[in-house]
Amino acid sequence: MFLTALRDLDSFDSALRAGGDDFLTKPFRPTELLLRVQAALRLRRANASNREYVELVRRQRDDLMRLQLQKERLMGFVVHDLKNPVSNIDLQAQLLLRDRDSAAAQAIGGSIRDEVRSLLRLLLNLLDISKSEEGKLVPVPASVDLPQLVRDACDALEVRARAKNIALNSSIDVSTLNVDADLFRRIIENLLENALRHAPGDTAVHVSASGDARETELRVSDSGLGVPRELREAIFERFVQVDTQDRGVTRSGRGLGLAFCRLAVEAHGGRIWVEDAEPGAVFCLRLPNAG
Repeated sequence: MFLTALRDLDSFDSALRAGGDDFLTKPFRPTELLLRVQAALRLRRANASNREYVELVRRQRDDLMRLQLQKERLMGFVVHDLKNPVSNIDLQAQLLLRDRDSAAAQAIGGSIRDEVRSLLRLLLNLLDISKSEEGKLVPVPASVDLPQLVRDACDALEVRARAKNIALNSSIDVSTLNVDADLFRRIIENLLENALRHAPGDTAVHVSASGDARETELRVSDSGLGVPRELREAIFERFVQVDTQDRGVTRSGRGLGLAFCRLAVEAHGGRIWVEDAEPGAVFCLRLPNAG
């Protein structure tokens, strides 16, 4: 075993260098020399392994940075390059709505605007989810008229609600709220869109808000089939959808609206969850009041 170790001259030279000047200056026994050589060989192998590991980590880091850059470029294309044609479609829809003499033009224009707004919400949801991943989703709070904000959100979904003969009702007991107006309006719009997607026809979707000195709670309820208890956390993850085909309903959607809602609510320092409405579901969010 001793002779085998000495045959590897390169390894032995490395062992000598690793041992320093006093490696062979003191009296030694053959077994001690063998142990020192073996230790030096193990150290060299460990150093080589460490270098390989560091290089592997460096390559993985570079790959992740390239993927992140590609994702940002794709997001820039999806959001910024598509917003212009979507805005042009919306403008054409507004022109149709100005034709007061044609009921068909009015109906078509309203339907186009409804779909355009839905597409814009999707694009903005994608952008804000991406910002949140990078820590850049930062609300700019200001005092807003909450009843008016809710009315604006309901107006944006009025065509969709009317198509299913669903009433949009609200009871807002909070006059003002310190939030980012754009983000919070889109939170409400996404919750309303989700409720309208799952509520049966000839029912109502209700928005309510109440609060005290410490916090404000907003609730959006529908009369659909509700959300299974085991999925009430998962539905706030991106690209997660609830399959209710076994209960006679197919839930459509892209699994981004509720994910955006949670990220935006949490960016405001609040939380969001879902409860039973018996029947249906009620989505609740609670925000701390300023000060």
